[in-house]
Amino acid sequence: MNKIKINTEMIKLDAFLKWAGIVSSGSEAKLYIQDELVKVNNEICIQRGKKLKVGDKVSFEDSDFEII
Repeated sequence: MNKIKINTEMIKLDAFLKWAGIVSSGSEAKLYIQDELVKVNNEICIQRGKKLKVGDKVSFEDSDFEII
């Protein structure tokens, strides 16, 4: 599991995908989220603006990321 440190209390899902280097642009993040390819805490998430906090886990393809 990859651990990604954020510098704020919360971060939106699309911004997190960019911050972690999973995607290169917001539009790319939007497509992956809309296509139900991203999971938050083991559940498919289709909300681009979903607020994530420390301890949340994001899964994409075969990679898992934990927010610290």
